[in-house]
Amino acid sequence: MTSSAQDASAFAAPLARQFQLFLDEHRAFIRDSLEGLTEAEVRTRLVPSGTTLLGLVKHASFVEQVWFNEAVTCRSREDIGCPPGPDESFQLYTADTIQSVQDAHRRICEESRAASALLDLDDVVTGNRRGPVPMRWIYLHMLRELAQHCGHADILREQILAGRSMPPGSLPVTSATTGSTR
Repeated sequence: MTSSAQDASAFAAPLARQFQLFLDEHRAFIRDSLEGLTEAEVRTRLVPSGTTLLGLVKHASFVEQVWFNEAVTCRSREDIGCPPGPDESFQLYTADTIQSVQDAHRRICEESRAASALLDLDDVVTGNRRGPVPMRWIYLHMLRELAQHCGHADILREQILAGRSMPPGSLPVTSATTGSTR
């Protein structure tokens, strides 16, 4: 299967369109990393940081909000319903399910597309805490963020699936506070 970013027509597309195609592929990959897993599996802590697959997708939504909503629209994180910082964006609540997190991510990505639709790569946005940045930088930063987190998601998913074939209790689960393996 050829991805939309690797389709022959994408090679000749304007650079902004190419960025959007690559972003959309990464967005779909991280969101779809939850597919076929149970609610318990996506909440499993497999690394000392306490990062979970479900929390990682929630964080991807946070990153979208910070760069395409806060930075572009100049609205505060509080106004857009965004956690105050990256650490809080990983926190899971009882109401967080695979479906609710995927739906929120889909909605937030649509908002990102709408917020940036009329902007050119050299347009400068002023809502970021670092100061004014061009859209080109935002696209590149988002690609870097999502590529990194897609790699994390791939590894966490691989660990979860490998754990299915292990006897119960043998999957290494690390404590989020001490980093020790149980």
